[in-house]
Amino acid sequence: MPGETATPALITLLSRPGCHLCDDAREVISRVAADLGVAWEERDITRSERDLLDYSDMIPVTLINGVQHDFWHVNEQRLRAAVLARGGDPPEPPGGLEAPATPSRRPRP
Repeated sequence: MPGETATPALITLLSRPGCHLCDDAREVISRVAADLGVAWEERDITRSERDLLDYSDMIPVTLINGVQHDFWHVNEQRLRAAVLARGGDPPEPPGGLEAPATPSRRPRP
């Protein structure tokens, strides 16, 4: 709707100590968040009984704005697309300038 601003995306990684898949997920999430200029956080499920009950068999779990996006594996392209759909900004081209438009071709007389 006009005048309405999208809520910036927040990526949350649910993890636990000693989880090698969480290490892989952390790398992907960190890269995507930095590229798209969105915030991300990590939450250790061992600090919450509720998180342990809900997610112990699924970690790492990725949430976007509190909604489950993925578990076990983070697909970088899928995460990028989901973040952009929920309020992330696409990166600017190098130099902060827009890519030049393709010149129009006029038929010769």
